[in-house]
Amino acid sequence: MNITIRPAAERDIPKLVELLTGICRLHQQGRPDLFRQVGTKYDAEALRPLLSDPSRPILVAADEEDAVRGYVFGQYQVHQGETALNDLTTLYIDDFCVDEACRGQGVGKRLYEAAEALAREHGCYNLTLDVWAFNESAERFYRKRGLKPQKIKMEAIL
Repeated sequence: MNITIRPAAERDIPKLVELLTGICRLHQQGRPDLFRQVGTKYDAEALRPLLSDPSRPILVAADEEDAVRGYVFGQYQVHQGETALNDLTTLYIDDFCVDEACRGQGVGKRLYEAAEALAREHGCYNLTLDVWAFNESAERFYRKRGLKPQKIKMEAIL
């Protein structure tokens, strides 16, 4: 599959919402106590302003027909003048998805590499993301890319 990584555009919103819906479904299956059965992290209305926000880059993987096959949502986090943290910039991966039909074909790897290159271009110290504990395949994918746990978020359900 011939894939091009490019910034997301307004024409991509319907496919982004479709993929976001799939991710929400996956999360709902893994943690039905937390996630609604129907919903998305971002809807079309919320996506529009993100597309033009330079602090929140969104990249898509598009095939030969320019159909979106995956995405990575980033967010620059700048730590400067804080009392505990060193001055640094992080590219936080807010959301990452590859169309189920395209998994295992290198689309995710290409998207991750593009996000990493973007972080380097912007002088980021690191790239971070969250992975739900139930999503073992995502964790394996990220570990293959060289990511390691930075901190562990814990919970007690009351």
